[in-house]
Amino acid sequence: MLKAKAYGAAGATAPLATTTIPRRETTDRDVQIDILFCGVCHSDLHTVRDEWHSVMPTTYPCIPGHEIVGRVTAVGSAVADVRIGDLVGVGCLVDSDHSCPSCQANVEQFCPSATFTYNSPDKHGTAPVTYGGYSESIVVDERFVLRVPANLDLAGVAPLLCAGITTWSPIRRWGDIKGKKVGVLGLGGLGHMGVKFARAFGAHVVVFTTSPGKKADALRLGAHEVIISTDAEEMRKNAGTFNFILDTIAAEHDINAYLGMLSLDGNLTLVGAPETPLQVSAFALLFGRRSLSGSLIGGIAETQEMLDFCGSHNITAEVEVIPIQKINEAYDRLLKSDVKYRFSIDMASLKGE
Repeated sequence: MLKAKAYGAAGATAPLATTTIPRRETTDRDVQIDILFCGVCHSDLHTVRDEWHSVMPTTYPCIPGHEIVGRVTAVGSAVADVRIGDLVGVGCLVDSDHSCPSCQANVEQFCPSATFTYNSPDKHGTAPVTYGGYSESIVVDERFVLRVPANLDLAGVAPLLCAGITTWSPIRRWGDIKGKKVGVLGLGGLGHMGVKFARAFGAHVVVFTTSPGKKADALRLGAHEVIISTDAEEMRKNAGTFNFILDTIAAEHDINAYLGMLSLDGNLTLVGAPETPLQVSAFALLFGRRSLSGSLIGGIAETQEMLDFCGSHNITAEVEVIPIQKINEAYDRLLKSDVKYRFSIDMASLKGE
């Protein structure tokens, strides 16, 4: 059994603090990784505070973090495609059953036995649940280890493992968006990646926001236009003109107003997760033969495709790099949307603990 320094929470109201956690010895198919950066996802905060108790209750201690970039320090005897010294990533998944229809279709995120990077039952028995990337190291099955392009800023790569693939997957699944009018609802951690990807694919990108102050940044990130969604006249002028809309908003909002923006056979895909159910008008879908769908992260092959694309197009997340000692402050700032656009933890800061 290996021991690793980590930051975690002992309970729903406890601050994150330094601790020591167990990691399994490297098996024949495992890769041991020294973690260099770990992104901070809003779901980390939800899980640490047990805010999804009815769906995914939190087991404590909770060690969050599923946007991991690091360097390989050991490999098992049967590992073929990963070598010591490689730059690699680990996202939201660390295992699955490998045999169900979802796994066979390379969408392991929908496997009934998917093992998430933290707060999932640990089938190896190392701990009651899996522990995530707010740690100095991690041991992962090679099938869930991703190659990281060496030309990219590693701090900015880390959020690609969740925010990146969450927005990449539905955009890719929708099809060829080159020349199409694509809307992105919200300009936060997810939304800013949606803008970057849609622009890189050649779409005409429009950001919807309630904040006029975000217009300049939206244009800087790649949007062609910005619509202030509280401006009724602007919304009316653009009604029925969008081929695809990516909805990244995690708060309650009037989704029917945005369904009305879609053209014939247009689609709106949810990647944000509001706590309360959204009221959907049947007529908003019936007229225009529009569709509403949802999307959850992406499979391993798809995530690798996304990382390779980012390497070729020099795409990373916009990040504020913090030491692990500022994680509780970062969580408070997340609640105020006070970050552009993701926090990325420099895990070297943990070594001094």
